[in-house]
Amino acid sequence: MTETRSWDTLSLDEGLALKTAATRLSTEFAGVFGQETIERFLHSSFDQFAGKASMTRFLPLLAERFARQRLQALAKIEGLHDDGKPTVLFLCVHNAGRSQMAMGFFTQLAGDSAVAWSGGSEPDSSVNPAAIEAMRERGIDISAEYPKPWTDEVVRSAAVVISMGCGDACPIFPGKRYEEWVLDDPAGLDVAAVRPVRDEIERRVRVLLGELQVRVTA
Repeated sequence: MTETRSWDTLSLDEGLALKTAATRLSTEFAGVFGQETIERFLHSSFDQFAGKASMTRFLPLLAERFARQRLQALAKIEGLHDDGKPTVLFLCVHNAGRSQMAMGFFTQLAGDSAVAWSGGSEPDSSVNPAAIEAMRERGIDISAEYPKPWTDEVVRSAAVVISMGCGDACPIFPGKRYEEWVLDDPAGLDVAAVRPVRDEIERRVRVLLGELQVRVTA
């Protein structure tokens, strides 16, 4: 029987890693958020992934990365820090295929001129291997990405929310630009079957970047 992981069952190594992560985040967000806020976000981010056994080895790293994203989003919506870059959030059910590929293309093409995040209503335990390989064929590595849920602060900080099959689960906040991209779900497909989905996602991302007046770098 697999032990259910949580903040309350940290190993010694996990505790040390999370303490180091809290120190890094405190340095990054000095003057923006206090230690209590940073630790609270790190704590809740850890618990978001703790139930996924396949991620156990990387839990502190995943928690730190997710907490950083959430803190960046919160700083933006509270007016504590805003770099002026347009932020796009790509959402699908499992955050393992379509939204990850969209984020990969957006990040590659926009460079430092815009920000892309992604999330899922029912995050899977890992990114679809066929999607990873299909993107690798285009010179984009998404193997280090990880499925994650969306949170209110992340949705609220985005200027554009792209939904890919979320349906009624897609979070709605006033004042956002929402789009629904109807695309086949790559789950269970081989690389050959994923390629047309990948190519359509790239086409739509390029159109979106043009609409946002973001200069494409590649």
